[in-house]
Amino acid sequence: MNDISTLAPALADGGLPVLPLGADKRPLGNCPACTDLVCGGRPNMRVPGPCVCPWPCHGWAAATTDPAVIASPQWAAAWRRARAIGYHPGGAGVTVVDLDNADAVDWARTTLPPTTTVTTTRGEHWIYRGTMRSSNHVRPGVDIKSTMSYARWLGPGTGTMAVLTDAVRELAVKAQPTVRPAPRALAVPAPAGGGQCRHRVPWYLERGIAMAEQRIAEATSAIHNTVYATFLAVLSAHGRCGCLTEAHMDRLFAVAQAKGESPRHCTAAWSNALTALGM
Repeated sequence: MNDISTLAPALADGGLPVLPLGADKRPLGNCPACTDLVCGGRPNMRVPGPCVCPWPCHGWAAATTDPAVIASPQWAAAWRRARAIGYHPGGAGVTVVDLDNADAVDWARTTLPPTTTVTTTRGEHWIYRGTMRSSNHVRPGVDIKSTMSYARWLGPGTGTMAVLTDAVRELAVKAQPTVRPAPRALAVPAPAGGGQCRHRVPWYLERGIAMAEQRIAEATSAIHNTVYATFLAVLSAHGRCGCLTEAHMDRLFAVAQAKGESPRHCTAAWSNALTALGM
């Protein structure tokens, strides 16, 4: 088996944007300077491209083909800790259909066009040429990994790579849940100072809400805690000055429910955040 620190530069040299993964097959945690993404890390900004941080600590956005970056002291230390190699499919111009079990593989064989196939621990990766929006749980045992996502490198696979088709693209469209925002008896506090708001700059508020949505959407564990912490952060920044509207609250509740939170849990998290802030 190739050594990770040797294989990763070789893959990057071939045009595959790589990043180190830990023993849990996930990207390494943020460096101290980027804890909680105070640096404005790219994954929370919904903008393609890496953060300016020299450490490989921003998930898919850390993936790179730059040999100077990969060989830097920060990355060399990360590769020593790594237990697997990840890559950014969208950055490589491909889409990975991650089939997580035998039933999902059987479904793909009767539904999707044949393409390059890579065997995984529990199923297969089907790789297509072309990119699309990533989406998890598009059907039982099936995830789409392309833009703003990462996949584990498990080898080049077998078979001829096919061009991405509508049959794959439509999976992400069909996967979007119909979410009804929870009914709320709680109101956002009235703005102070006669309605004047120091945050009433469209891009500032929009960026804050988008970051909050992304933080919840990317959570893979401790969903309850993530939702509460995100609501708390939003209310701390915008709750007292009148920035927030019903539409913003609906967006936050909707993305939380899309991750499996019930309307009752959303309302409780919002209420608890208001109480914690004395609002």
